[in-house]
Amino acid sequence: MIKILIKSIVTLFVVVMLFSCENSITTIQEITRTDTLPLVTAYNIEYERTDSGYLRVLLRSSKMERFEGKEPYTVFPDGFEITFYDTTGVPVSFIRANYGISYEKKKIMQARNDVVVKNFDTQEQLNTENLVWDQKKKTIFSNTFVKITSPDKIIYGDSLRSNESFTDRSIYHIRGELEVMDDTASAKK
Repeated sequence: MIKILIKSIVTLFVVVMLFSCENSITTIQEITRTDTLPLVTAYNIEYERTDSGYLRVLLRSSKMERFEGKEPYTVFPDGFEITFYDTTGVPVSFIRANYGISYEKKKIMQARNDVVVKNFDTQEQLNTENLVWDQKKKTIFSNTFVKITSPDKIIYGDSLRSNESFTDRSIYHIRGELEVMDDTASAKK
């Protein structure tokens, strides 16, 4: 009789332990996945890429997180700034955003939240909230409001597609194009 009672208590204990676990298998798998936590986290980074002794790219960010897995990617959760230089070391363009993510295998980089792109050669500036650079297709696009400011006009549109050098671009649903008057020209008259 005591053996049966002890056996019943042990069996009851095992059953209670099995059913008392609150985490489902999918929750446990999600927590233990290798790509949910960054492999590398770096703070106050400054990355320089050179070619033939000349600075070509300068990347600055207060925080960078690198994730591994089937689709490795890098996140800049607090934003980033990148300056591109020509072969003589002169800055030619600049991009800044409050958030960035770069997918290595897909060769796609996405900038979000207060994105500013400047081209120092043409004196143009692009402002938008979302910008995607497809490095394989060598295209840049934004499906959100865009504002392009140049020395002589300001263009507003709902979206943009361009080659990566920004020389062949299309702005969709242009809402306005304002010509900018030069103050020195009107002052001479």
